[in-house]
Amino acid sequence: MTTSAISRAAGSSQTAETATEAEPRSGRAPAGRASSGRGARIEGLDGLRALAIVGVLVYHLNASWLPGGFLGVDVFFVVSGFLITTLLLREHQRTGRIALSQFWVRRARRLLPALVLCVVTSVLIARAVSQDLLVDVGRQMLGALTFSTNWIEITAGTSYFDQTAPQLFMNFWSLAVEEQFYLLWPLLTLALLTVSSRVRVGVALSVGLASSVLMAVLFTPGTDATRVYYGTDTHVMGLMAGAALAFAWTNPGLATRVAPSRWGRFGSYAVPLALVVLLAEMVLLDEQSPLTFRGGIVLASLATAVLVMGVVERRPGGVTAIQRVMRHPVSGWVGARSYSIYLWHWPVILLVALDNPSAPGTMSHLLTRVWCVLVTLALADLTFRFVETPFRTLGFRGVASAARGGLSILTLRGRRGLTAAVAVLALGTGVIVVTAPDQSETARMLAENEAAADAMATTAPTSGVTAPVRASATPRPTATGAPSSGAPTTANASFSMPAGTEIDAYGDSIMVGSLQALRYYFPGIRIDAKSNRRWSDGLAEVTARGDGNRRAVILAFGTNAGVDEDRVKQVLDVLGPNRMVVLVNIMGPFARVDTDNATLELVARGRRNVVVADWADAIRAHPEQVQSDRVHPTIKGAHLFSKTVRQAMADLSARNTGKTVVLKELPIP
Repeated sequence: MTTSAISRAAGSSQTAETATEAEPRSGRAPAGRASSGRGARIEGLDGLRALAIVGVLVYHLNASWLPGGFLGVDVFFVVSGFLITTLLLREHQRTGRIALSQFWVRRARRLLPALVLCVVTSVLIARAVSQDLLVDVGRQMLGALTFSTNWIEITAGTSYFDQTAPQLFMNFWSLAVEEQFYLLWPLLTLALLTVSSRVRVGVALSVGLASSVLMAVLFTPGTDATRVYYGTDTHVMGLMAGAALAFAWTNPGLATRVAPSRWGRFGSYAVPLALVVLLAEMVLLDEQSPLTFRGGIVLASLATAVLVMGVVERRPGGVTAIQRVMRHPVSGWVGARSYSIYLWHWPVILLVALDNPSAPGTMSHLLTRVWCVLVTLALADLTFRFVETPFRTLGFRGVASAARGGLSILTLRGRRGLTAAVAVLALGTGVIVVTAPDQSETARMLAENEAAADAMATTAPTSGVTAPVRASATPRPTATGAPSSGAPTTANASFSMPAGTEIDAYGDSIMVGSLQALRYYFPGIRIDAKSNRRWSDGLAEVTARGDGNRRAVILAFGTNAGVDEDRVKQVLDVLGPNRMVVLVNIMGPFARVDTDNATLELVARGRRNVVVADWADAIRAHPEQVQSDRVHPTIKGAHLFSKTVRQAMADLSARNTGKTVVLKELPIP
């Protein structure tokens, strides 16, 4: 994952919160509704925004710290759907109409100025840091500035969860979903104003349910989930939950139905329980879990809807504990700047990671992540003060007028200098976009190595290759993939250190990236590796070769879709107990790294012929030997990968023969 919505709950917070609402003639607000009137503010929603942005930020800093932190996006979706719909309904109650053009202009001045600043600044800095950050940047900028990132990237076939080139504006997909909501929802709201509030609620819930079902149906476990995660059609359940809540909350007859204080004894626990459910999902779910796409996102949206009601309801007994937390000044400060925090955090993380590489689990990594947070908060505060606020309060014309006033005090030379500087920046940005690469160094290297692997496979010599192992004790995979670790090795099993001509290697893009180094350390090795392979592909390839597999086998899968324990066991069963097998563990910015590596250790335990090569530990000490995508090794990293595998093979031999294997140190060519 992935790694969203955050247009300040789409940038609508201040406008919606200060919108007026028609008062009942009695002068008292119905239960569960905030009293209104011009200047009324829905307190506490900034606290929900703060919760959401912290979840997303932590997830992007290190997914293993909060595997389900991406659900913060769905918190923003709910808040945005609630605020935008409330704004539209209040305007209609106050004026008898909805001024669509004014609504869209307000959205533009809330979102576009800060967005343009972030995009241009990030592109200019990225050019100075790494060309890899500019891959397809023209397409990314088009998506960002037209709020179509999600569909453009879906069409381009890029992945939110697995990339060979880091995308500067990957997080803008959710802004696109929200802006598309802003364009279409006011029109549908106008149509819904002709029917009863109950029908409006029903329509919103029906659209949300349809989106949830579509996400569940289109999601295929074990495959990339970008399409269902990015799609507007499959990811509007949170926006619709917020809209349905707004339809009910702004209607005197339905407001009491959604007020937690009116839910009896359960109402006392509903809001704290919703918070617990949301936090638990952020801790327990991840981007690979089928539960995430088949109910998890929906549950997070519903829990957020309950939290919204718990925050906005004015209870007779006074402010609740959760309301106090959500209204705390710190929560308000973070929530008010959540849009700018969301804009800046991902480019900052990428730029800092490339400028100062670090590996998860190290003090250096922790310190660089703290630095990312500080830089992001500083940029967000400056953007909020000097870009967001002026455009929100003055509008485009007001800011232009103020700018002209500021220019008038400059000398002619000063004005010319400023004009020249702006022209240079614009020209420089244009040149960068036009000359940006369409492929990262990582992707180019993988393509070349994969072609070399294919060529080697078709021209591999047959002479000098050790005969394949054939043993009656070699077990075949069972229907359930049950392990056969207890199967004895036969007398003809050899565990001496193998030569390259006695080794088969199967793997994904990590092995593809290490192709030349593996051939250097293991001359004659037979390599079958392709990008995007999973453990299921490894099972198919190993099974297809059958008894033709050499006596030593290297297996390096798991970068894509994680480690499938059953598939790993099935592969080992096919190879049997007489072959030496090295399982290479994984490393990358995935929440599942520790769990996947623990699974490999568990599977290898008790199998005398299997060992785990600890690639994760090796590369953790040398973060500079990883490509810009934070996954694939550099040339030096490929040698480190190969040496780690060679040492694991030597350890496996020593463990079974009792003879220490002395490895010759080879210079990196």
